[in-house]
Amino acid sequence: MFGLGPEASLLLNALIAVVVLILAITRLRLHPFIALIIVSGLLGLISGMPLAKIVQSFQEGFGGVLGFVGIVLGLGTMLGKLMAESGGADRIAQTLIGTFGKSKVHWAMMLGAFLVGIPLFFEIGFVLLIPLVFIVARRSGMPVFKIGMPMLASLSVMHGLVPPHPGPLLAIGIFNADIGTTILYGFVVGLPTVILAGPVYGSFISKYVSITPSPALMEQLAHEPEAKNQPGFVVTLVTVLLPVALMLLKTIVDIALPEGNPVRNLMEFIGHPIVALLAALLLALYTFGIARGFTRQQVLKFVDQSLAPTAAIVLIIGAGGGFKQMLVNSGVGTAIGQMAVHADINPLLLAWLVAGVIRIATGSATVATITGAGIVAPLAVMVPGTSRELLVLATGAGSLIFSHVNDAGFWLVKEYFNMTIGQTFKTWSAMETIISVAAIVFIMALSRVV
Repeated sequence: MFGLGPEASLLLNALIAVVVLILAITRLRLHPFIALIIVSGLLGLISGMPLAKIVQSFQEGFGGVLGFVGIVLGLGTMLGKLMAESGGADRIAQTLIGTFGKSKVHWAMMLGAFLVGIPLFFEIGFVLLIPLVFIVARRSGMPVFKIGMPMLASLSVMHGLVPPHPGPLLAIGIFNADIGTTILYGFVVGLPTVILAGPVYGSFISKYVSITPSPALMEQLAHEPEAKNQPGFVVTLVTVLLPVALMLLKTIVDIALPEGNPVRNLMEFIGHPIVALLAALLLALYTFGIARGFTRQQVLKFVDQSLAPTAAIVLIIGAGGGFKQMLVNSGVGTAIGQMAVHADINPLLLAWLVAGVIRIATGSATVATITGAGIVAPLAVMVPGTSRELLVLATGAGSLIFSHVNDAGFWLVKEYFNMTIGQTFKTWSAMETIISVAAIVFIMALSRVV
């Protein structure tokens, strides 16, 4: 195209697709679900993909995202609805406010999400904690994003930097790094990064971006509870943190026992995110439902009502996954990564840069981590003294930079917080960029002493 080389043409195609998508939603007022489908097809056409592969790629990305995220959102939304109706979420909110005070409750949200995010995927942590964000904001009178930003930052940092999350875990294998050392360094880098991107930036940006969450979601997740017999704080925590415990136990067993061990095989099943979340929902049917005096018919009604407000969100997220897969299958990520490796720079910065450009181009943190690690690993071994564990973290940090319209997570945050695209750029996208830049600065500083 325009006499450009293959790599430059693919980059231009990706840029055109992103610009057209933003204009279609903001100027033409197309529904994001429709716009994502149309622009995905346009990207396939201008990239020269066979017509059959265009549809197949979109279906692959749509199904790939919803095969996991769709189930997680469904189960998590049901759990959140039961927690709201029973008064469990309100109980946690009042306890946090009473313990930390209204002025510091956003720090409590950061620490809670930081710990919860260790074993949980971003999406699971999000659906578990979003009801608390809404209720704590209502009870404390704080702006929603001053409460929500610390939660998002903590979950994002854990997802991108710390095993057992899939990106860092796969990068550990590619770089042949030590998992224990990587986890330790991940915490050293992650905590100050979360503080900057979460409470600090959240307190700043909430003064300039005023949002009103969807009334339907607020009614579902943050209204006054119907139950008169509200669950205790301990019962609520046990129910909500059951997935955390099961997934953390799975991680411990994976480290302690060899492959093929029957106990490890059992925990692979029980500790799977979907099974763990289902177990919490089944427990919640009793602790948040029957035990609170609700009839079975009332519990069933709550579960049914929970799904309607998230139907559009699920479709938009799936379409975002389809757009992301179109970018991946068109070869944008690999082409941009190969362009970046020609730069003669520090291996840690190179790993961050390669993962970053792939992330911006494809929208997938996991794809950026895996592809970036694969490209950089052969070059990094040629430079003696480079910490393999810090290479893992640098790649993970790059994979988080500037989430935008080709990332399903962008649409998840946008829709749940009921923001415009511009507001989502100022909040979520900016926060992800702060995380990425702050993390690589801390990683470079750490490389001086390890």
